[in-house]
Amino acid sequence: MSAYSDLSAHFDRVAALSNAIGILQWDSDAMMPKGAADTRAESMAFLRVTHHSMITDARIGDWIAAAEADNTLDSWERANVREIARHFDVETALPADLVEASSKAVSKCEMAWRRAREESDFAGLLPYLSEVLRLQREMGRAKGEKLGLSTYDALLNDYEPGGRSERIDALFDDLAGFLPGFTAEVLEAQARRPAVAAPEGPFPVEAQRALGVEMMKVVGFDFERGRLDVSTHPFCGGADHDVRITTRYDEADFTKALMGVLHETGHALYEQGRPKDYIAQPVGQARSMSVHESQSLLMEMQACRSREFIAFAAPRMRHAFGGAGAAWEADALERLYTKVERGFIRVDADEVTYPAHVILRYRLEKALIADAMSLADLPGAWAEGMKELLGVVPPSDRLGCLQDIHWPSGGWGYFPTYTLGAMTAAQLFDAATRANGDVLPGIARGDFRPLLSWLRANVHSKGSLLETDELLTEATGRPLDAEVFKAHLKRRYGTGATLQ
Repeated sequence: MSAYSDLSAHFDRVAALSNAIGILQWDSDAMMPKGAADTRAESMAFLRVTHHSMITDARIGDWIAAAEADNTLDSWERANVREIARHFDVETALPADLVEASSKAVSKCEMAWRRAREESDFAGLLPYLSEVLRLQREMGRAKGEKLGLSTYDALLNDYEPGGRSERIDALFDDLAGFLPGFTAEVLEAQARRPAVAAPEGPFPVEAQRALGVEMMKVVGFDFERGRLDVSTHPFCGGADHDVRITTRYDEADFTKALMGVLHETGHALYEQGRPKDYIAQPVGQARSMSVHESQSLLMEMQACRSREFIAFAAPRMRHAFGGAGAAWEADALERLYTKVERGFIRVDADEVTYPAHVILRYRLEKALIADAMSLADLPGAWAEGMKELLGVVPPSDRLGCLQDIHWPSGGWGYFPTYTLGAMTAAQLFDAATRANGDVLPGIARGDFRPLLSWLRANVHSKGSLLETDELLTEATGRPLDAEVFKAHLKRRYGTGATLQ
């Protein structure tokens, strides 16, 4: 066998273990009884250490060196070697005992977070989250020393390969300067319009689920290779060919769960569209989390809050809940789905205020990783940041710093990818509609095939063949440009020349 064949066969086995971990993690978040938490934590720690040992196998370095010298490899195989080398470099920076300690700390912290969120008890979460943060700093330092990166950039690199906080700082500072004034103008413009009534509930969970499943089928989700469930925090997970998404329901407001389902379906479509010939290999994985988030936000925000989609979905929403009256008309529902308001909860935020939620978390996690602020001061810093960026102060930690599972689950360095994803989504959707004039008319008639076909060809099927900037440039003609996102917001929410 060639060195490349050895690498490929080895990472087929790595993928098999990753799939098992993915299903167990989904079960922990969606189905597992609380009493099984300790046992599951031990199992997950063992599997993650085993996964780490497989990726740091001493033979891999020799295989990589030999494969890099092999001139017979095609472009996909060479990219696969590049991606394997990237994973190898990152994982070999971490000792196995640190991986095990982090896994156990995360499992305990996730369970503590569920209780703390329910009871709005940040003090109860603090010791668990402190341990996760301590270990994340240690892991970031170890990776940073190996890769020549700062501690934060080393953590960011796990989710956004090649991403650097210096570039994100510039992008986010620009948005932070634009959004507050723009938000105020949009709110003033909306306030001048006649009020529109929202549909009145209750909206039974069974009916909400049925509507969600119907819309998942419309946009292209393959239920032969995936499913929909419920969890405290919506997510997309699972395994290759077994993509699991979750949502949460509120019988007083069906719009949150429906858009949550469509958001997670965007993630799932990416997973279901990855290159089949390389699905078990690193080159077949999603390119980065900003690209992944672009797929969820493109589906939820760009496509499914569009006038075209609302016109298609309105009669189906009305039928699902037996609604009648002006509140169920397409124009009223469009205003409801594009309503801008200052709110506390990130996952429920509109696309104008959403980036501010992310910028806040990004700035806080950078400060926490750098030990520039105490974790005990997080609630106060959170409230101050919310007031500055969004003009509201959460009345409780449940609506403030306890709302997200990312930090308890060890996702430090993840948050900026949400807004990078929103920018990427705007750029990709703009390119798709320019390339195929049937994308928007298709959405209007409930036919997402023109859009999905473009995404399959330009994003999903590429896996990690290209670096992120290369992927976006090939698909849209330019690297990431925040002006495309701002132009989209102005078109959808703007009030004309005053916003230019």
